[in-house]
Amino acid sequence: MNSARASFLDGLKAVAPMMVGAAPFGVIYGVLAIGAGLPVVLAQGVSLVIFAGSAQFIAAQLIGAGASGLVIVATTFIVNLRHALYSASLYLLTDEAYAAAIAHYRDNAGKANKHWYFLGAGLGLWSCWQASTAVGIFLGSEVPHEWSLDFTLALTFIALVVPALKTRADLAAALVGGAIAVAAYGLPYKLGLILAALCGIATGLYVSRLQQ
Repeated sequence: MNSARASFLDGLKAVAPMMVGAAPFGVIYGVLAIGAGLPVVLAQGVSLVIFAGSAQFIAAQLIGAGASGLVIVATTFIVNLRHALYSASLYLLTDEAYAAAIAHYRDNAGKANKHWYFLGAGLGLWSCWQASTAVGIFLGSEVPHEWSLDFTLALTFIALVVPALKTRADLAAALVGGAIAVAAYGLPYKLGLILAALCGIATGLYVSRLQQ
């Protein structure tokens, strides 16, 4: 039990710095959800049950714009297709929890209680997301617009990706994927993200095979 608790706390500590970037994004979602006309209970309930930051953010924007249900479902589906890649090696996913847990799993392949580490990471982020959503819902109008808190999301993803780039294939995949994402930014329905992911994966596989 002590080992399980220690592993749980290690997972919680691993994602603690990531909460700094996730929390402002949660606040923004809360503000956006209320602005889009969602009732308070529903706005918070979406975070409690769905717990998918980018999907919630985009869905709230589309609801506020009066988009149809089909467009909302299709758009959030495309944005969250990246989780199909994550689930090849790990389940119960968020970007931050995956980044922390998969690195821990690789470095501690033969050790027990790794699932407790993942639970600590995931539960810590979930709790942070609920709290920050509530802040956005109830106090969002008090947050000055000039703070531009949305920039923290990009910083969070940079912090997740950079430490994971350990091989030439990783670096090549990241560079190509990033370049395509910027070049294809204007494509509708966030299709540029899917194109960037596919090109990045193909590049990584190609470089990996060349090295072999």
